[in-house]
Amino acid sequence: MSGGSGARRRCGVLGDPIAHSLSPVLHRAGYAELGLDWSYDAHRVPAGRLAAFLDGLDEEWRGLSLTMPLKREALVLADRLTERARLAGAVNTLVLDGAERVGDNTDLPGAAAAIRERTTMPLVSAVVLGGGATATSVGLALVDLGVTSVRLAVRDASRATETVGLLRSHPAAPEVSVELLADGQWSDGPDPGARDSSVDIVVSTIPASAQTPDLVDRWRDVPVVFEALYDPWPTPLAASVLDGSGDRVVVGGLDLLVHQAALQLELFTGLTAPLSAMREAGERALAQQNPA
Repeated sequence: MSGGSGARRRCGVLGDPIAHSLSPVLHRAGYAELGLDWSYDAHRVPAGRLAAFLDGLDEEWRGLSLTMPLKREALVLADRLTERARLAGAVNTLVLDGAERVGDNTDLPGAAAAIRERTTMPLVSAVVLGGGATATSVGLALVDLGVTSVRLAVRDASRATETVGLLRSHPAAPEVSVELLADGQWSDGPDPGARDSSVDIVVSTIPASAQTPDLVDRWRDVPVVFEALYDPWPTPLAASVLDGSGDRVVVGGLDLLVHQAALQLELFTGLTAPLSAMREAGERALAQQNPA
């Protein structure tokens, strides 16, 4: 695959909704730091319209970041998939290498890097709130890091079927179970409202509005909280760590976004990503959006 770092090139992020995305801020900061005259813009592309968008691109385009609802739609539109894209059952990165579209997934290594940047503690058991594409990617990253037991907490078990299958297909063959979550409480189990200290990390991919006081209290004894959101920040789950005492660790959505974006930039340009410059740009943008 060619590096593509010489001439001016175009990249972008696609999804719906997309106006809130911080990806343009991160990528533009990375290009500026590297001295590249590249562009990176956000494009609203609804479900079912990705193929038409791709067909309209010319040779100036180098790479695309994909967010919901396009990550699974892109699987059949790539000419070639990396092994981690196959494993995740989702494409968040399309590298346009000449006439070939290479589908990749930087959420997996990005999530692993984000976690290991914040903690080196051994991770064996995990709970993941939600069962969509992000839950799948972070869950697979956790298995890569040594997690052998993953519990998915979802409102509708049928919607987590694909995620369960993908997690179980990991070569490490983790134990995967599904629990039902209704109105912020577990609807099964002997004591749905009790705190749970049996896991090493809890990952939330659910909206901040769904993080009820009961749900937050259930995880107050868990040492690592991974909050996939970066806006609003902090979410109730993240705040329970940041406002507390002790050695609990929070991994934030910006951590994930920066690491996966840095990997995308490297795939697009063939150059080492300026991680610090990209993170600082993201922090500034969030501070402007949410002034104290």
